[in-house]
Amino acid sequence: MTEKLALVWPEVWLFITTCVVMVVGLSPDLRVRRLCGWIAGIGILVAIGAAVPVEHAGGLFPAITPYAKGMIGVVGLLLLPLLAGTVDRDLDAAIAAGKARFDALRANRAEFYAFFLFSLTGLMLTASADDLIWLFLALELTSLPTYIMVTISTRGTRSQEAGVKYFFLGALGAAIFLYGFALMYGATGTTNLAEIAAAFKAQAAAGGINPIGIAGVAVALVGFCFKIAAVPMHMYAADVYQGAASGVSAMLAFVPKAAGFLAIIFICGTVGWDHGPTYDALPAPIYILLWVIAVATMFTGNVLAVRQTSVKRMLAYSSVAHSGYMLVGVIVGPGPGGSFWNNGIAAVLFYLLSYGITNVGTFAVLASIQTDSGDEADEIADIRGLHATRPWLAGAMLLCVLSLLGLPPLVGFFAKVGLFTSAIAAGEIPLVIILGVNSAIAAFYYLRIARSAYLEPADESVSTGPTPVPQRAIAAVLSASLVVLLLVVAQPIVERSVTASGYSPPEVGLAQDGPAQTLTVADE
Repeated sequence: MTEKLALVWPEVWLFITTCVVMVVGLSPDLRVRRLCGWIAGIGILVAIGAAVPVEHAGGLFPAITPYAKGMIGVVGLLLLPLLAGTVDRDLDAAIAAGKARFDALRANRAEFYAFFLFSLTGLMLTASADDLIWLFLALELTSLPTYIMVTISTRGTRSQEAGVKYFFLGALGAAIFLYGFALMYGATGTTNLAEIAAAFKAQAAAGGINPIGIAGVAVALVGFCFKIAAVPMHMYAADVYQGAASGVSAMLAFVPKAAGFLAIIFICGTVGWDHGPTYDALPAPIYILLWVIAVATMFTGNVLAVRQTSVKRMLAYSSVAHSGYMLVGVIVGPGPGGSFWNNGIAAVLFYLLSYGITNVGTFAVLASIQTDSGDEADEIADIRGLHATRPWLAGAMLLCVLSLLGLPPLVGFFAKVGLFTSAIAAGEIPLVIILGVNSAIAAFYYLRIARSAYLEPADESVSTGPTPVPQRAIAAVLSASLVVLLLVVAQPIVERSVTASGYSPPEVGLAQDGPAQTLTVADE
């Protein structure tokens, strides 16, 4: 029990912060209500500090917890200024003008920041999961607050429509992976991930993993495709990203995706990656499933992104494609040896950090610009000629989209190279070729965004101006700066990602005669 408590101290601090934010956000004084973001930031910093010394000795990936929680905290801090002004702007303006009085029932600031912190808490709990029940609850805590955040993020009905679509498809995804968990439990008689891995290992040694267990892993992975916006569960992405406020869209592009990939890594860890002389891979059915999903996701995301005129829809389909890229690292697995360049899981972990930071910058630029109607920038026409009117934002957009493309020497280049080299080391040459082709396709729409901001004159039929929330521009500049400055500290981060990817399957202390018998798992 003491060990479990040590694992969740960051989440405890986030929960305490959430309680404080919920009280402060209901104050009649606007100056007090505006402290919600600052309080949330302090809570996240404390959570990062509490996560640094924590390792999960009994987990399949013992060192993944501090790395993942640190990554979550860093991206969470970048998201905070981007979320400023998302809710209650009209209410605050009406109160300041004397046209309305403060009404706690109409104010959403407390709930909005509380839901954000709850979602981060669920993501951190996902990083600590060592049990199917824990994993399910953590994933749902990550997702449920986002449904409401999407719905209340704008004044129009588009966000409400997006929230409904997101909720129903999210419920479908949860039902699918929960059914997969039930099959895994039925095949092993336990919900503990280490014991499931031991059971599968014993079954494999006795002649083959129970087909029900393989089916459970496969069904769970299909359910996780919703979290990472991968084919065939990607259909919601464009509508939800476009319907939600840009800050919430940026959050959706990282938080559920990170939770989904952590869950995928843990579940794949139960069936294991065998590293023999010829570099054996995941069990054939799981390998084929992930291979097909990865290829379909890369092509679907990039081809559909090329056809878009909405930048937010373009970034939504880009997010789909990036999930396909990262699935290549999952297919490769931890890899032999301790090098980042042949370690697919380390490449995925570093890629998540790089993508999270870069993605915040692109959406922050859109959130910093508004049209005459008061809506945030969305169409390509809204950012044409941006370099002439707001050069800092244009520079931030340029750096971020080039990093998403993987152009050297930006951090996105090194993140993508890790996927390429690990796949080459694993002998996955067809995947390497497909990854390269899709990176070339992605260049078309990323460079289109860069060209619109830097090389094209402003569209005279479109009138835009700065959003009256300066924190968003700060978030854009910070993210763009990190895209470059992260290279200075890339080496220690890469080394941490390699350590975090350390895979420790348990030793089987007792052979099993049937799928439902309990195994004794030796402590490592």
